[in-house]
Amino acid sequence: MENQRESPLQQRKKRRVILFPLPLQGHINPMLQLANILYGKGLSITVIHTNFNSPNTSNYPHFDFCSIPDGLLEVGASTSDVIALVTLLNVNCVVPFRDCLAKLLSNVEEESIACLITDAVCHFTQAVADSLKLPRIVLRTSSISSFLAFAAISLLHEKGFFPIKGFHFLSDLGSEAPMPEFPSVRVKDIPLIETRDAEKFYQLLMSMMSQIKASSGLIWNSFQDLEQDALPALERDFRIPIFPIGAFHKYFPASSSSLLTQDKSSISWLDKQAPKSVLYVSFGSIAAVNEAEFLEIAWGLANSGVPFLWVVRPGLVRGFEWLEPLPKGFLEMLDGRAHIVKWAPQQEVLAHPATGGFWTHNGWNSTLESICEGVPMICQPCFGDQLVIARYVSHIWRVGLHLEKRLERGEIETAIRRVILEAEGQEMRDRIMQLKEKVDVSLRQGGSSYQSLESLISYIESF
Repeated sequence: MENQRESPLQQRKKRRVILFPLPLQGHINPMLQLANILYGKGLSITVIHTNFNSPNTSNYPHFDFCSIPDGLLEVGASTSDVIALVTLLNVNCVVPFRDCLAKLLSNVEEESIACLITDAVCHFTQAVADSLKLPRIVLRTSSISSFLAFAAISLLHEKGFFPIKGFHFLSDLGSEAPMPEFPSVRVKDIPLIETRDAEKFYQLLMSMMSQIKASSGLIWNSFQDLEQDALPALERDFRIPIFPIGAFHKYFPASSSSLLTQDKSSISWLDKQAPKSVLYVSFGSIAAVNEAEFLEIAWGLANSGVPFLWVVRPGLVRGFEWLEPLPKGFLEMLDGRAHIVKWAPQQEVLAHPATGGFWTHNGWNSTLESICEGVPMICQPCFGDQLVIARYVSHIWRVGLHLEKRLERGEIETAIRRVILEAEGQEMRDRIMQLKEKVDVSLRQGGSSYQSLESLISYIESF
């Protein structure tokens, strides 16, 4: 009976795909979601991962895992300087990654290894794949639009546009001016990432771009209807097969690859709230604020009169463990209108009928999850691609408000009320519900993401 349920791919010789995520929460999630999608299409999966931020392998008994040393903890690497961490990873992992991959290739018996899929930021993997004659497909875990903004920075840097000495050129250029090479985005939205050595940022960017162009293909956790303006530009500049197969998390029921423990009390609290009444607040796994900003957020939330579910990750407030900066009696004063957790099951929260808005840092996973559930956003981007994504949410797709980094309680209160209580918020909700429907259509048989996934599977089988 088993054979009757096997796909044509399973009836032939099974193929294996090896995946390598960047060890940051926002990159591990989509890579493991992609692994599940490919597994569901009959491919066997091996995940090579670093010791730093290693995934919980017990959640994935259907995958094989190989751990490699990365030397990151020994030098005290942390997510406080992401560029320094990623630069180090691209140096430290070359030899252990090559050794691990060579061993996997030599152990093949029942199955043949079709290809390698790595995070775009792990640019060192292209040379390793080439040396072992293994095709490498790249996963880029952000939006196509923000990727094109990064590509524009790379081009402008080559032209000598950006002085290396620092980030002061932003004010010289006039922050509201359109970005050269990419006019949808203002200069103030340029996706720079602060680091101790600015030159490393440009080097990383240019290495990433050149090694993507040398790869065998590019996978996106996005869909055609959402980024139809960006796709032609991408296809023009990157002459490799492109597969926008998102939204990844919609291919299967909510599952978690979270590095942090989720507090399920969020859902039982939401169950007691009125439909579309609650603001969900979460700034992701890396962002940090100072004590003064934290208090402005707290009072803005309190003064809005809107019920809120607030994720305060340990370490969110610099210099504090958790909720110590909150004024005495703050939660009691709210009388059940607020629920604060260390981490929440975000997909379930956004899908809950009580959730009416999402105050977010605009990481791509969070933004896409919000679009998929039709939840309008308040945008508070912190760095990198989040700035471009926030611009698209607020001004191109018009499904959210951009706080523009003004963390002041009056501004916060006004923004919350506009999104949750006022007609403007309902208009955003109507527009984002149209995007939600487009996601659903793209994933159905004949839809753009469905067809793109079919093309990807055929392409992997062809190696």
